[in-house]
Amino acid sequence: MQDPSHIDQIVERVERLLLRHEELGRTNTLLAQELAQMTKERDALKVRLHAARAKVEAMLERLPSDMSADLLDAPTQPDHQDES
Repeated sequence: MQDPSHIDQIVERVERLLLRHEELGRTNTLLAQELAQMTKERDALKVRLHAARAKVEAMLERLPSDMSADLLDAPTQPDHQDES
């Protein structure tokens, strides 16, 4: 037969494991909620990006063709020339 202290050790370990299981379950729930929120935010940002892209493309289409080609070929950073 097993020693009562050994059984007590097993009971204590099982209780700690149960507590850890509950803690991990709560953590998992919180992470799932956070993931859902981040996914929702990402999807909203994608919609905004597509809308902004469509607006820019529509504006470029309204420009004269030679001017829009110049804008597409222009550097993205303005040159800083010394005006002294």
